[in-house]
Amino acid sequence: MDAQDFWVVIVIGFCFQAQILSSQNFTCNPNDVKALEDFTSSLKTVIDGWGSSFSSDCCKWEGITCSSSFSLGIGLNNSIDTFRVVKLELPSKRLAGNLSASLGTLDQLRTLNLSQNYLIGTLPTALFHLRNLELLDLSFNDFSGPIPFGIDLPSIKFLDISQNLLNGSLPGSICDNNSTQLRVLNVAANYFSGNLPPGFGDCTSLEDLDLSTNYLTGTGDAIPKGLFGLRKLTQLSIQDNKLAGPLSEEFGNLINLVRLDISSNGFAGTIPDVFYSLEKLQYFVAHSNRFGGQIPPSLSSSSTLSLLNLRNNSLQGSIALNCSAMISLTSLDLGSNQFDGPIPSNLPSCRHLSDVNLARNNFTGEIPENFKNFHSLSYLSLSNCSLSNISSALQILQQCHNLTTLVLTFNFHGEQFPADPTLHFEKLKILIIAYCRLTGSIPQWLSTSSRLQLLDISWNQLEGTIPVWFGNFSNLFYLDISNNSLSGEIPRSLTGLWSLINGRSSTEEPSPDFPLFVWRVSGRGLQYNRVWSFRPTLDFSNNNLSGAIWPDFRKLRSLHVLDLKYNRLSGPIPTSLSEMVSLETLDLSHNELSGIIPPSLVDLSFLSKFSVAYNELYGVVPTGGQFLTFSSSSFEGNSLCGYDASPCPSGEDGPLGTWYGKSNKDYTGVIAGLGVGFVFGIACFVGIDRYVWTF
Repeated sequence: MDAQDFWVVIVIGFCFQAQILSSQNFTCNPNDVKALEDFTSSLKTVIDGWGSSFSSDCCKWEGITCSSSFSLGIGLNNSIDTFRVVKLELPSKRLAGNLSASLGTLDQLRTLNLSQNYLIGTLPTALFHLRNLELLDLSFNDFSGPIPFGIDLPSIKFLDISQNLLNGSLPGSICDNNSTQLRVLNVAANYFSGNLPPGFGDCTSLEDLDLSTNYLTGTGDAIPKGLFGLRKLTQLSIQDNKLAGPLSEEFGNLINLVRLDISSNGFAGTIPDVFYSLEKLQYFVAHSNRFGGQIPPSLSSSSTLSLLNLRNNSLQGSIALNCSAMISLTSLDLGSNQFDGPIPSNLPSCRHLSDVNLARNNFTGEIPENFKNFHSLSYLSLSNCSLSNISSALQILQQCHNLTTLVLTFNFHGEQFPADPTLHFEKLKILIIAYCRLTGSIPQWLSTSSRLQLLDISWNQLEGTIPVWFGNFSNLFYLDISNNSLSGEIPRSLTGLWSLINGRSSTEEPSPDFPLFVWRVSGRGLQYNRVWSFRPTLDFSNNNLSGAIWPDFRKLRSLHVLDLKYNRLSGPIPTSLSEMVSLETLDLSHNELSGIIPPSLVDLSFLSKFSVAYNELYGVVPTGGQFLTFSSSSFEGNSLCGYDASPCPSGEDGPLGTWYGKSNKDYTGVIAGLGVGFVFGIACFVGIDRYVWTF
């Protein structure tokens, strides 16, 4: 290049830069303006910053990016056609209504992102014929119907229509018409059905394919062979469908896979021994299928695998992990299978393993002695594993200094809850030792676990009183000591639980696909749950507790569930409970409570379950608020009236207590009369029925 050519290039560069910098004043093509106008007219909401009148300066509107014809390679001119809309990005703008087909006339559009809105209707066919479109994101809306037939998106690289109401079959021609640049395809969480189309094998550039949570079917060759030729694929998510049959050995051809999720399908047979070739695989999730046999050697010795989840299958035999090879393993979930023999004692040698779920298997014996060297262990669930010797188990596990979650339900049946004062779990946040029928009392060593957030020791045979030091657990948001034989008063210190006063403390989940424990659900047996799904709760039901309900419970404004049923609590229901503004469940049934139901409880606007059945209450059931939704079973077994099963007497001949629930003007005179009577005839009140004292 000579000097003259050099300066020509420089001048052209400055001109191009000036063209771009002048974009603050440019105007967009009138055809694009018309397309955007039609787009807004199909919406039920207004887009902030767009205004009600349209002008030619749409390139300045929020969410719009324009480019010049020069930069688009169309040719430089000074006409109004110079600037074209190349990006329309309005995610999370609460847009509602239909999507206009006019957007299909934005023929220079490269990016269209309308995700996380409230758009409805079918997908316009014209959108799938934009030849310059590179990114299309319509996820998290309410679009319905099928994907338009005859897709022609030769430039598309990113296509996300997940989290909608779309149905029909998946198009097999998505990579036809030279649409070979597609890298990300996400159609998850819709209602697509039928077989996986073989045409996916033409998407040779595909790196991320998410077909999860649909109704896709297939047996035998459920996954078309063409898909196994996608050598660039790093993530494959086909979980939560209806795919069945054996798992093809051709999965070993996907040599760049990093994450593979085939969970919640009907895959059966043995897991193929093909993981030696998957040298980049970090996550393998295959829970909730019908796999049998043993874990293949190539999987149990993978050096790259970080998360292995085979929960809820029919795998059997002993667990034989090659921990010296599995140097990356951090999360292991083999729960709900048919593994037998002893708990594998070599797990501590998996030096990065922190999350372990072996619950609901057929193990025998005790927790291995060398678990005391399990220094990386943070989460451990061994529920329903037929374990014995709880004293030894706790002595060993207390030496796991990073242990934050310990679940040992359905074990140690009938053993004594150890009271060993040397036990100490400094970092423990979650402790669940329920359904064990343990005897003894609540041990003092628990008081040293000051970080506890969730404690469940229900369904045992514990005696004695509730410790006063429970009130010192400032992070505790969930306490279940139900179905024991505890007696005495509820400690007043529990009304000062800091987390239930100021909001529950933050909780950390073990990993993206690691259920903490199995929890009971009325009428449905057991299910998996995570910490964040547990409502802030105090459950003291089915014990022998006595005394009053403290008015200071009103301070627990973040409590959602207060369950005190089947005890021997007495005295009135405190009016101050109406200040527990987050209550969803209040069960005081089967006690010895007396007096009236405080009318102020109608102010509990979130209350969905309420019962005071079988106490010694009288008067009118309050009306209004959530009380209009409660059935008669919530009030039976008392001397109450004003609900379906027991209407109140007409007129004013009933007991004075039945006047509660009327408006103030209905009994103002009565109260005044009683006041005068009190002043001039106090001696006459000695023999009056207790109903009078409710005022």
